[in-house]
Amino acid sequence: MVKVIGSDSAEDLAQLTDEDLMRRYRDHGAEVLFNELVHRYERELFRYLARYLGDPSLAEDVFQNTFLQIHLKRGLYEDGRPFRPWLYAIATHQAVDTLRKVGRHPTVSLDQRLAPAQADSESGSLLDMLVNDDSGPLADLQEQERQQWVRDSIERLPDSLRQTLILAYHQDLKYREIADILKIPVGTVKSRLHAALAKLQQMARTAHRDGKD
Repeated sequence: MVKVIGSDSAEDLAQLTDEDLMRRYRDHGAEVLFNELVHRYERELFRYLARYLGDPSLAEDVFQNTFLQIHLKRGLYEDGRPFRPWLYAIATHQAVDTLRKVGRHPTVSLDQRLAPAQADSESGSLLDMLVNDDSGPLADLQEQERQQWVRDSIERLPDSLRQTLILAYHQDLKYREIADILKIPVGTVKSRLHAALAKLQQMARTAHRDGKD
């Protein structure tokens, strides 16, 4: 992880919002402000990257590069801009570039659930929707086989659908935050997510039908 040093300050940094910290770091460049941002997101962002990349070593590298970009791009930060989506946008773009270089696709946690704020009739984990239904098209497979089938099928999704699916099933990212990260309308986030799930369900039905032939 990025080493956090010099965290003592007369000012109570814990009382500052992420946006206040980033604005002050942009204007003054004090290391203590940068370190506080790293500290706040160290575990959360690393977990996201490790899940997205499927490789803790790559996640460590991308984590370091993400905060390097935060430092280098601090002058571009605009007052009032939510910090978290901006951070995740940079991290996601760094992760995508890394996967492109190593010739791999992002992964998705099958147990990850949609955030409560965006849960609807399709809420729950991918396992809930595609794997655990004993009457569904994957019913003839053992649980481990179902999980592997879903992972393999996600790999075959178009990049835009796969990326949206992964972001939606990570922690508590809201539709608006995903839209900011991907630079697309909220409606497009929803339509991509629905399309991804529909595609997976269609693939499951096809696999089930082919297995009976």
